[in-house]
Amino acid sequence: MPLSCPQVISIPVVHDTRGNLCVVEKKTAPFAIKRIFYLCDIPGGSKRGGHAHKKLKQFIIAVNGSFEVSVQGKDFKKTYILNRSNFGLYVPSKHWCQLKNFSSGAVCLVLASEHYNENDYIRSFKDFKKAYL
Repeated sequence: MPLSCPQVISIPVVHDTRGNLCVVEKKTAPFAIKRIFYLCDIPGGSKRGGHAHKKLKQFIIAVNGSFEVSVQGKDFKKTYILNRSNFGLYVPSKHWCQLKNFSSGAVCLVLASEHYNENDYIRSFKDFKKAYL
């Protein structure tokens, strides 16, 4: 499922009186998952992200609490509020991404299309603008 713009994708939920089960699998994720990481214990007022990727794509999920994700691309600029564990935000490569306004106890799960590679990061907004805007 190649996607060129960021978008919110629904995650299937199996409802049960004992608690719900959210399932992310091959048909749910917009790419093959090669790395999984999560952000937690984020101090108030902190920002995360603040970079873009040349190749890597991300699927960002608020598994607990809430936070904002601002995404900017060539013809795209939008801020999303993630606060439900059964929705994820797909962020394609070549999009600047900033996470902020984390609620107390927020946990941000990120599924990535590539293994960690520092050379894939664009950490300067000036360089990002020059290359992609």
